[in-house]
Amino acid sequence: MAEQAVETGDGMAAVPPGRRSSVPAAGGPARTAVPVLPGFVGRRRELEELRADIVRAGLDTLAGRKSPRGRVLLIAGRPGSGRTALAEELAGQLAGQYPDGVLRARLTEAGGAPVPTERTARALLTALGAPVPAGAEEDELTQAVRSALKGRRALLLLDDAAGAEQVDPLLPDKSECLIVAVSRGPLTGVPDVRPCTLGGLDTASGVELLERYAGPTRITCDPAAANAVVEECGGQPAALVLVGGWLAALSKLSVVDAVTRLRELPPGDGHDIAARPLARAFRLAYEALPAPSARILRLLALAPAGAADAHTTSALAGCSVAAAQTALEDFEARGLLRAEPAVGSLPPQYLVPGCLLDMLRELMRTQERPAEVELARARMLERTVRQLHSCRAATRTDDPLTRKRLAELPRPLRFASSQAAGEWLTCRLPALLAAARLAVQDGRLDTLARRLVSALTRALTAHFGAEEAGPELYGLHQLVLDVARRCEMPLEKAAALLNIGDLDARAGRTSAALGRYREALDAARQAGDPYAISRSLESIAASYHELGDWQRAVDWYGRALELRLTRGELADEARLYGRLGAVRSYAGQWNEALRDWRAAAAVCRRLRDLPGHARALGEIARVHEHAGRPQDAVRTCREAVECARQAGDDRLRAAMLLRLADTLERLGDPVAAAGHRSAAGELLTGAASSGPAGPAASAALPGGAIAPLPAPAELEVPGTRMAPPD
Repeated sequence: MAEQAVETGDGMAAVPPGRRSSVPAAGGPARTAVPVLPGFVGRRRELEELRADIVRAGLDTLAGRKSPRGRVLLIAGRPGSGRTALAEELAGQLAGQYPDGVLRARLTEAGGAPVPTERTARALLTALGAPVPAGAEEDELTQAVRSALKGRRALLLLDDAAGAEQVDPLLPDKSECLIVAVSRGPLTGVPDVRPCTLGGLDTASGVELLERYAGPTRITCDPAAANAVVEECGGQPAALVLVGGWLAALSKLSVVDAVTRLRELPPGDGHDIAARPLARAFRLAYEALPAPSARILRLLALAPAGAADAHTTSALAGCSVAAAQTALEDFEARGLLRAEPAVGSLPPQYLVPGCLLDMLRELMRTQERPAEVELARARMLERTVRQLHSCRAATRTDDPLTRKRLAELPRPLRFASSQAAGEWLTCRLPALLAAARLAVQDGRLDTLARRLVSALTRALTAHFGAEEAGPELYGLHQLVLDVARRCEMPLEKAAALLNIGDLDARAGRTSAALGRYREALDAARQAGDPYAISRSLESIAASYHELGDWQRAVDWYGRALELRLTRGELADEARLYGRLGAVRSYAGQWNEALRDWRAAAAVCRRLRDLPGHARALGEIARVHEHAGRPQDAVRTCREAVECARQAGDDRLRAAMLLRLADTLERLGDPVAAAGHRSAAGELLTGAASSGPAGPAASAALPGGAIAPLPAPAELEVPGTRMAPPD
């Protein structure tokens, strides 16, 4: 965006395709003349005033106090006035003075609703490379933004702010940062803000902008008519772009024809006189479109986040991908869309200007049947689900079944590689998240909404991992929860609550997680699903374990174990016996802990799980040592070493040898201890040369004394995380 010329307030491009030029950073004193950079039209006076306001003394400085926050510059203007373009031009000129970069955030959604501050804060933290806690509240996130900006010299461009309440929480505490806010009106409540209110372009600049789209010949031949076009458009860049695109598309018409047609068009039904030039210019451009193109443009009002590529457009209009791409390119040439910079080998993505969205929605409402609109939305969501399945499958091409399913997909839906799929997911993520939110809010396509959220959740986890994708996953599970509550689906509700609880627990909000798990248990019991019930019981127990409430943890683990025992699920029995043994070890209940670990070992023997049996024996030895029975600990450790040897797991065998060495050393036999440590070292060296170290190798680090609280090894059984409903 910094490479564009005049861009209207909501994303309207004012430089024809192929005529963008990079914007070098410009420094220098605040009141020096501001050079007009290639591709930018007019606004010389406004740029000079804005740069002067950066260093102009504020009220705090005049009172002898250091400003507690960064300087805030406000560019106020109507959508279509070029306010965003001016902000981007200013940011481009000042970028060299802010070595920590330019951070951009849009504070209004494509539909006109304010973006929640917590979502903006998450985006800024991601851009800063700072950790983003999943599920954190607004205050925590905004404080994290301020902390991340502490000591930095950055420029924040906050576009399309609806009010001061969106801007004020994001202001950094240090005055080295500069904030450029774009808004329709004043930001009352932000202290010491410096406003710059935009009107229309002057006539000369308006004519220059018109010429860049329409070409110089017709403008030069009839300068008076060109001046009249600028007057009819009120100098609004968005309106001038549309008229210029109209002239470029209809090469046989003159500038006088444009003036005549603008004057013939009705001013519109709105009471806002200032908006009428843009409405008339849009009407002029829209009526010149062929009927199929006009329908495609109307349906782009459904594009999530106002962003569309050829696939989205193809699904909305029910046309081929090639026809959709041709239409998008034509819209861009006419100034009706703006193409985003290409990412890798991905096809371009186009943005619908926010200042045109309301008019497109009105046209869609009056000219499209509701059933057709719903069908278009359903086609778009279905296409998105298929793309997400393909995106996830690109990470699993070593699986023959996955390769077969990929081969059955149409070629345009396949990705060349896992890297290409990851690039697509990263680039399209804002639009994908917006699609999920809109589908859930709509309420008429709940089945598709659930499939979309599930596919997006799985794709994010496959490409980025649950930890990195945690903030997005938290919001997606919340959407599943909304649908489940609205449609009274208890099993889906339980799954969503369990997954949200897991993210809360991972973020250290154990009490909040416990509340989620209890609610999930109620929903699971309502659904009568034994797996969800057991999963909820285990999660509640784990929360009490984390809170140090050993008795309640034992109680809830015991309930989960009873359910598994009735179903004969041996692997889960072994895991739960181990968790009971771990909790009782923490509580110092050595005899009870021994009983549980022995039960875990017995189940592992029945399963013929030699690694699990060895780990259970290792924990029995640990409990013996804590209980003051070192000879029993040595004997059991030797059994664990032998079991690991039979399993052929060198890392696990090394871990058991190191544990045996520690015990022997505490018994006063350093020679035997040294021998076992040497043998463990040889095993670990050989294992390291054959592959990466696993959990057993990590656990095999020697300790010098008995730990006051044991850290039992987890038995290797299938994971218990609930998958999102598909």
